Amino acid sequence: MVRLQWLGDRISVPAVQAFFGTPNEAWLLITALPGKTAYQLLEAYPDERRAIVDRLAHMLRRLHAIPVESCPFNSDHHLRLSEARWRIDRGLVDVEDFDEQRAGWSAEAVWANMTGLLPMAQDPVVTHGDFSLDNILLADGDGAGCIDVGRAGVADRYQDLAILWKGLGEFGTALQQRLFESYGIVKPDNRKIQFHLMLDELF
Repeated sequence: MVRLQWLGDRISVPAVQAFFGTPNEAWLLITALPGKTAYQLLEAYPDERRAIVDRLAHMLRRLHAIPVESCPFNSDHHLRLSEARWRIDRGLVDVEDFDEQRAGWSAEAVWANMTGLLPMAQDPVVTHGDFSLDNILLADGDGAGCIDVGRAGVADRYQDLAILWKGLGEFGTALQQRLFESYGIVKPDNRKIQFHLMLDELF
């Protein structure tokens, strides 16, 4: 709720209509956003895929351009690593849901391979946290908005880029390359991509 309220003055997200909570439950009523998900549009309009990716990259640049010092939320990989370790230790990681390239891995194997990529130089921006094709809605014109912002906060920009890059892979490597071209990155950092994809496996 708090993230939606903060982001609402900066990008298009659902507006909070009501919130009620108890120690054990919470109810959040929000408005709907217009449009279809980016995944739906990529499936329905194959001839427009490059333009759709350009819109996604433009939206991501706008989000990442929000001044970091204005954001009250931290979502960097140090915080998420501690949360991931907590989940592993309690057996909460669904290893059956790992991506194909990590099928059959244990949570500990993901942890070992992921932490083996550290340390990483930080490039902090305001991130969505789960910038997937199903969490971005595109409407007519330039209309674009996002949902599911519970992980929003300051983190490395590859937190968002990696998730979006993975989703676009279903539609071909050309669109993955187009993402970075449109976003403005000449040489993608594959190490950061792999780190953030493995981190995502643990949630």
